Amino acid sequence: MEQQGFLRAGQTAGRVTLEDVRRRFAGPGDDAARAFGVRGDHDLNPDFAPLASTVLRDAAVLVPLVDRGDEVTVIFTQRTATLSAHAGQISFPGGRLEPEDSSVEDAALRETAEEIGLSRDRIAIIGRLDTYVTRTGFRVTPVVGVVTPPFELFPDPTEVAEVFEVPLSVFLDPEHPKRHSREFLGKDRFFYAFPYEQRYIWGATAGMLVNLRDVLGAVFEPTG
Repeated sequence: MEQQGFLRAGQTAGRVTLEDVRRRFAGPGDDAARAFGVRGDHDLNPDFAPLASTVLRDAAVLVPLVDRGDEVTVIFTQRTATLSAHAGQISFPGGRLEPEDSSVEDAALRETAEEIGLSRDRIAIIGRLDTYVTRTGFRVTPVVGVVTPPFELFPDPTEVAEVFEVPLSVFLDPEHPKRHSREFLGKDRFFYAFPYEQRYIWGATAGMLVNLRDVLGAVFEPTG
């Protein structure tokens, strides 16, 4: 996927339109024929790469970009505090691929409908980001889709505590993301984070947002 920048010096992230985004994901051939990279928790933490013997489990998430007319927003979910894994974290809707899924796109759309009740007929898939490998052994394909209002959401209360939107311009801001660290298993673990109002988007979700920034040509210098 071509990743030359279109955010020129002096251009603000707020001026990026949905058509700009579509152009960045358009190109010759389809996604299946393109060469995608592999990113993951190990980008900042080489010791966190899964062992070579690990059998990676395939999963897909939807990166939902909402056409709000005057701006583009991104849908996120906040997981319930009672989940056994990643409780309370902010994420994209998604999950493991199932035998009935015909593609990663199909899996992302199915999981989105199951988690937040967003109908697939309101979503137009425009491309993929790089595969993201997690320390816990998942190989996640982020699928980017444009969501056209009006739509209704029906979050699954067992998985989703809240669904909310954040302007895309927040993630293209030159001041974002921040690079933080935290001690984990006796070592400092580094990770990207996007603070927004009272929320804190980090981990794999933040890593995918960094990938989205790259595709959209937003250059940054991590700070913090």
